[in-house]
Amino acid sequence: MTLADTQPQALSFDCETGNYHTFCPISCVAWLYQKIEDSFFLVIGTKTCGYFLQNAMGVMIFAEPRYAMAELEEGDISAQLNDYEELKRLCEQIKRDRNPSVIVFIGTCTTEIIKMDLEGLAPKLEGEIGIPIVVARANGLDYAFTQGEDTVLAAMAQRCPNKAPATASEQEERNGLQKLLNFGRKQEEVAAADSEYVDHPPLVLFGSLPDPVVTQLTLELKRQGIKVSGWLPAKRYTELPVLEEGSYVCGVNPFLSRTATTLMRRRKCKLIGAPFPIGPDGTRAWVEKICSVFGIEPKGLDEREAQIWQNLEDYVQLIRGKSVFFMGDNLLEISLARFLIRCGMTVPEIGIPYMDKRYQAAELALLERTCHEMNVTLPRIVEKPDNYNQLQRINDLQPDLVITGMAHANPLEARGISTKWSVEFTFAQIHGFANARDILELVTRPLRRNSALKDLGWEKLVKEEAQV
Repeated sequence: MTLADTQPQALSFDCETGNYHTFCPISCVAWLYQKIEDSFFLVIGTKTCGYFLQNAMGVMIFAEPRYAMAELEEGDISAQLNDYEELKRLCEQIKRDRNPSVIVFIGTCTTEIIKMDLEGLAPKLEGEIGIPIVVARANGLDYAFTQGEDTVLAAMAQRCPNKAPATASEQEERNGLQKLLNFGRKQEEVAAADSEYVDHPPLVLFGSLPDPVVTQLTLELKRQGIKVSGWLPAKRYTELPVLEEGSYVCGVNPFLSRTATTLMRRRKCKLIGAPFPIGPDGTRAWVEKICSVFGIEPKGLDEREAQIWQNLEDYVQLIRGKSVFFMGDNLLEISLARFLIRCGMTVPEIGIPYMDKRYQAAELALLERTCHEMNVTLPRIVEKPDNYNQLQRINDLQPDLVITGMAHANPLEARGISTKWSVEFTFAQIHGFANARDILELVTRPLRRNSALKDLGWEKLVKEEAQV
């Protein structure tokens, strides 16, 4: 036996095309405008961008959402019109109709190509209309699907206050999450609850999650005596968390590397590099890493995780021993693959549009450890995969399930391969202990559907129709 044979297997990384084959990142507007309740998002692009937001995303076009399209015409693109005056007119109309606390300019591919200086226009506009204007680039030339949120949060991180309000009452008034948790409680009860926390530096969590999940993760940390000082983004722009120099920050999503970099370099915060709280294994590792940084011994996590796995057993039985192939779309692939491997699946390949090995270092380490513990082969990780080559590999491997973007789902189904849209994981509640069941509901649905069709004798009919 040679020395090389005695070494544990390591993850392998490849980069194929250098191109993004993902959903458009301006889709981040669909969840951010609902998360930040006093915001208004102005997407500056062409009619195609507007059609995409209204049709492909299916956002609430009849419910007067707080977003709009500034559609560029030929005159704008040929620089025959004054960008500043046009944007000022639109911002004044937004202020008159909605009066938001912040306006977010979302740049698109077109604004990049024609070199529209949104960052230069915004400060002067902000001074004239009296509303903060945050500029975020979400073009598909430079960013993958969910990285649109990353650019928005990175821009907002620079707007967070660096000093807490003078009094405790002002701080509580500012912190909407704390007000929500303390609703209906007497001051004595609030003071007693505060005594449950361990003395530790301020901790801010970043990543846009639905309010119930925010509350769940906040309470998970509270059980360990850790107090969350705030979330980025907050429910309201006026409640952005305080970011003092030396504050600790921790992300909940793997696509927020730019935000993490901004928090460290611009705001001088300390990043807690933890796996992401997706699946009971990831959530436990996330809580444990935060506890270790603050010198806290975690309590009750063994029992908590074991109970969740017991509750998931009916789903796990459906996928144990099966294989799943990730084509790559939303940058959640590493975390989802790690969780599914823990459930007993095998993953031959993980396609991912963008891989920041520094920000995802803890997640990659947990993936590697999970594979060794489950005694399965480590997956091949392919950044910016070539879709044509991937389809050839899928044809050779014949996996039980392919998690893919919308473009390839129907062609793969026609070839008898079960698929699941990756975008569904982006919009589902998948973080924390309590939501692991939702992940497996999504994963097993196509397998259960095709199994039911097979039992009904429809498999032959489906194949015949595909050949026609």
